[in-house]
Amino acid sequence: MPHLRGLRPQDLRSLWPDLPLDDRLARRIQARLIWRDADDLEGIPGLSRVAAREVLRRGRTTRLEVVERQQSQVDPFVKYLFRAEDGRVFEAVRIPLERPRWSVCVSSQVGCALGCVFCETGRLGFTRNLEAWEMVEQVLTVRREGPERPVTGVVFQGQGEPFQNYDNVMRAAEVLRHPCGLRIRGDRITISTVGLLPMIERYTDEGHPYRLILSLTSALPDQRAALLPVASRYDVRDLAAAMVRHAERRGGLVNLAWVLMAGVNSGEQEARALRRLFGDAPLRVSVIDVNDPSGRFSRAGDEERGRFLSALAANRIGFARRYSGGPDIHAACGMLASSARGGAALS
Repeated sequence: MPHLRGLRPQDLRSLWPDLPLDDRLARRIQARLIWRDADDLEGIPGLSRVAAREVLRRGRTTRLEVVERQQSQVDPFVKYLFRAEDGRVFEAVRIPLERPRWSVCVSSQVGCALGCVFCETGRLGFTRNLEAWEMVEQVLTVRREGPERPVTGVVFQGQGEPFQNYDNVMRAAEVLRHPCGLRIRGDRITISTVGLLPMIERYTDEGHPYRLILSLTSALPDQRAALLPVASRYDVRDLAAAMVRHAERRGGLVNLAWVLMAGVNSGEQEARALRRLFGDAPLRVSVIDVNDPSGRFSRAGDEERGRFLSALAANRIGFARRYSGGPDIHAACGMLASSARGGAALS
């Protein structure tokens, strides 16, 4: 039985051609269920009670259970622990933006199979892919519980590798962007990957409007392979070429994420290797301090970080230092791992 909040209006019509649903009615149904965040179809103009009952009989409108919410005492970050219908649990984070808006870091999988050595989620292992509606519902929950600010951004950078759940992630992103969905602009939806080369190429060829960011973390092949095991499958030069092609197709920058670790990937040689790797392509590197509760990796100090940022600038590489929020509730990048699955405790 399909979940109605994971469908676009055209999906609703194609699923049940025997029902009297034209495009206008399908749009009204999805706007009621997603944009209005309702569970009923009462009073939709043009929709008979018989058709409304049949839609709800054939499709699900169940919700994720919020097992726990943790509000940071440091900033307005909130971490949510959700339980799905099959009992699996996963997390999402509400992120405050500088203007009074929310962004949501959503999970795309329960756990993760890629095992990046600095990431708490990677230590959990992989359980299953999330369905499109489960990703949409994470955003709906944040909007429902924080009505004082609009939700204007979504980043697929929570638990899991989005490109290992490609079709469901693309469907969720389209529902989030749709006028009958959450109405979030395509360029405010970010999809982050650690570098699955065939999927980057597919994504580029399909021409999606969402922002793509590569979690590079090191430009040195041996170093990167030691930090991200998947790196041994794809040559970093091929990944760079694919990202340059993507940026040229989109007419923008190559966007990279860099989890900065003291004494690991903070040297000037990394900045020089980055520039060699990408040639003259315009780059923007989002520098994120590592958050590793195991203690294996530690944050760079101000002086070490400053030298790295200066090296990026000296090599004509644009950068932004990203704030790792909610440290007291383990809401920062790389730390999503629920205690219900044997990961780090929520508090």
